[in-house]
Amino acid sequence: MSGLYEMVEPNVIDDAMLANAVEEQGPQEEAGRFAKMEGIEFKDVTKLQLDFKNILKIDNLWQFKNITKLQLDNNVIEKIEGLDTLVNLVWLDLSFNNIEKIGGLDALVKLEDLSLYNNRISLIENLDTLKKLQVLSIGNNNLKSLENLIYLRGFEELRTLNIAGNPICDNEQHKVFIAAHIPQLIYLDFRLIDNNVREMGSVKYQDSIEELIHNEKQTKKQQEEELRKQKELERNTAAFVEYLNGPFLFETLYAEDTEGKKLANLPGVAQLLEVYKTQFMATCQSLFNFGLKELDKREAEISAFDVCLLEAITENQEKGALLLKEFEERNFDILNELQHIADPTILDAKITDYNLEIALLTEALMTLEMQLVDQLDEIIKEFERNILDMAAVFLEAVQGLMAHNRELENVHHEKVLETAIATLEQFTRGEYDEELSDDLRLLLVDKDTVVNAVGASHDIHLLKIDNREDELVNKVNTWSSNLIKKVHDNEWDRNRSRVTEIDLYIDSVREDLDNLYLHDQV
Repeated sequence: MSGLYEMVEPNVIDDAMLANAVEEQGPQEEAGRFAKMEGIEFKDVTKLQLDFKNILKIDNLWQFKNITKLQLDNNVIEKIEGLDTLVNLVWLDLSFNNIEKIGGLDALVKLEDLSLYNNRISLIENLDTLKKLQVLSIGNNNLKSLENLIYLRGFEELRTLNIAGNPICDNEQHKVFIAAHIPQLIYLDFRLIDNNVREMGSVKYQDSIEELIHNEKQTKKQQEEELRKQKELERNTAAFVEYLNGPFLFETLYAEDTEGKKLANLPGVAQLLEVYKTQFMATCQSLFNFGLKELDKREAEISAFDVCLLEAITENQEKGALLLKEFEERNFDILNELQHIADPTILDAKITDYNLEIALLTEALMTLEMQLVDQLDEIIKEFERNILDMAAVFLEAVQGLMAHNRELENVHHEKVLETAIATLEQFTRGEYDEELSDDLRLLLVDKDTVVNAVGASHDIHLLKIDNREDELVNKVNTWSSNLIKKVHDNEWDRNRSRVTEIDLYIDSVREDLDNLYLHDQV
């Protein structure tokens, strides 16, 4: 079937093709007529068939955000692409196309059933994100390596595999190999895997499987460690103290400091550097520890605020729901009564009373909402004060500890300068017996050269410390301002939504009354 349309100009997936496909596959008969009149929005489509359309390139499907099943079989597609937005896809059929390489599926993390049957694929790859994959049909392709199938061990939910029609099937032992190396499989080529075949595979490939398991455990251990480190870094970053629990910041002082690297070779400077590094790192560690403690406090404050907010909103909603319940109970009786009043004078009086009751309900609901707004305003103001106070306390500590690091840098600078000048004087008098590198000989030309070199190194260090402090301060201020803005924006949206909800409800009640009144007039 592949290549069926090679003599015909390929089609493009455009809006017209999609609209026709949606219409053809949508509701039929009376329901279909209404759907056609109203129009079916692409975002509401959950299943789409685009088979036998002579499609060369997958494109223009971004509008189908909620699609779960997609048929693209029996086309002339050469590359898997254009599927990144279809994150809800569960079932995908790309069989009978001209695909040579698996790719473009990374975003389809919910995919359970994938058919690549009858293509030109020679390697199973690039499926790592499809952890929910249960069925893979890749028969009638160009798979030649049994070892490549070991890749599928990593898909724990894979139960069905179809590889019939590939060159690997020429190997008489391929079923035994697969049963042994992919133990989670239940069906191979749509046949239940026999237990005897599994046992034969376990014996035949025992050594290689044991090695695989060992390697998988090592890999898993490494992945878990990397994940732990990543989570730790994310937490440290949330605390604004990333990389401050080690030598990172100190090492950045010298990363671009060519003069400092030369000066480090002067006698005695290495010892000075060790003392400086130890003291500098101790200050950074203090800041790191303080940052994590402050993060805990901030998270506790945010959690308490969320609980307080939810309690206030829930209590208010319950009061509103009670008002509506009482009104609904009366509303049913009143409307029923109005339908049976024949005297126009009495009817008008009753309708006037009912309108007054609707107005009172509106006032009561709006009053409740205004009370909630005032209550939440106080809660938010207190939260804002607490957050700003926490940020201020943290920044005060940051500035104090960074100032201490600057003091350590100043002390170190003075000692290095003193050592460098003393070495220069010894060198000038010919009293320096140790072998000097070319860099140091160029440095020890005169006092101005030494002073300039030490000063340049010192300036770089101070700049690095200042930059890290500025970065940290900016992050804290940005975080606090964004958090507070988000809280105010959320409350604004909540209030607007609630007012709109009340208005719509009251409008619907008045509309029911108007319809009843008009009916009576007729």
